[in-house]
Amino acid sequence: MNQIVRAPVTGTDVSSKPVLSDDILKQFAARAGEYDRENSFFHEDLAELRAAGYLRLAIPKEFGGLGYSVADIVREQARLAYHAPSTALAINMHLYWTGAAAYLWEQDDHTLDWLLREAGAGKIFAAGHGEVGNDLGLANSAVVAEPLGDGSYRFTGRKIFTSLSPVWDWLGLHGLDNSDPAQPKIVHAFIRRQDGGHRTELTWDTIGVRATRSDDTILDGAVARAPHVARVLPAGPPDDPFIGGILSTAIPGIAAVYYGIAKRAFDLAIGSAQRRVSAALGGKTYAHHPYTQRDVAQAAIELDSIWALLDRTARDWANGVDHGELWPAKIFTAKQHAVDGARRVVDLATKIAGASSLYKRNELERLYRDVRSGPFHPPTTDVAYDLIGRSYLGVLNAAQ
Repeated sequence: MNQIVRAPVTGTDVSSKPVLSDDILKQFAARAGEYDRENSFFHEDLAELRAAGYLRLAIPKEFGGLGYSVADIVREQARLAYHAPSTALAINMHLYWTGAAAYLWEQDDHTLDWLLREAGAGKIFAAGHGEVGNDLGLANSAVVAEPLGDGSYRFTGRKIFTSLSPVWDWLGLHGLDNSDPAQPKIVHAFIRRQDGGHRTELTWDTIGVRATRSDDTILDGAVARAPHVARVLPAGPPDDPFIGGILSTAIPGIAAVYYGIAKRAFDLAIGSAQRRVSAALGGKTYAHHPYTQRDVAQAAIELDSIWALLDRTARDWANGVDHGELWPAKIFTAKQHAVDGARRVVDLATKIAGASSLYKRNELERLYRDVRSGPFHPPTTDVAYDLIGRSYLGVLNAAQ
């Protein structure tokens, strides 16, 4: 993963204006509960996101986008997730492909310029990386990638957790080309919905983040044409700017979603504590209870630390700070701290709010379920801690 090293870039920090108005975000929040109850996709949210230009956040202005930095996108994703976590999480899959393409373009690598043009024209990109039994992530694949001789590949197998499954125009995926067993390769490519050779299997009935509609995708000979094959890399831990572009855009965006969930839960808990009356305190609210004050303090410290690390990491990336070969560890750390801390904040929030948080009509109940998915997003908890530890010990590339 050495190729994630960040080169200096022109520009500074977070400087762009928010894309979504408070009124639009309130509408998203009003729909989030219904999407969750019905296990339905966020079609209305998507239409408004498209109209507002949100899908073009990461696309350079030269391609008709807004040219937002990773730091800008982290802020935007946190605002959206505060109101509609599932919407933010699913749309992150599109944003990370456009962000990865923008990263390559910044490095004068024009492999994915076509993707920027397609996304600038309104096409939606989804990610097909999840697979049953593949705990090596992008270093391996259970999907077969068959070379067709002209630079194209035919893909066969199953992908899981395909967020945006009802609406994607392009699916970015990876598969294993084992046509030469002595030199297996991982093929990273994109297929078009209109070209066929794939189908969606409705499997998404989960504890939380239900509106993402991350159903399974069955690949039955789907062909990625040669111009849409982004990389053919040796199987094993990837070391290429293409992978660096994915990690540096996908992971901070995911972390921002879980910060947004935690911040919303915290604010709801504060409001509850300021309203609930305690007989033990002679009719004063729970805001005066020492136990509540301690729990709020713990949650506030956790919440501030999540944002401090995530914001600093995103700003460092946006400003081209040179962390050298520690960049993957820095990015993984920000994500892991966010998802671990968000769960602790939400747990404290339900304790502060009391038994009412058990009711389905209480938004905290949904947030409690939504935040549970954080550790399962690649890099998973075990993978993240492994890479972070080995990076700082200087044995990242050592044989295990």
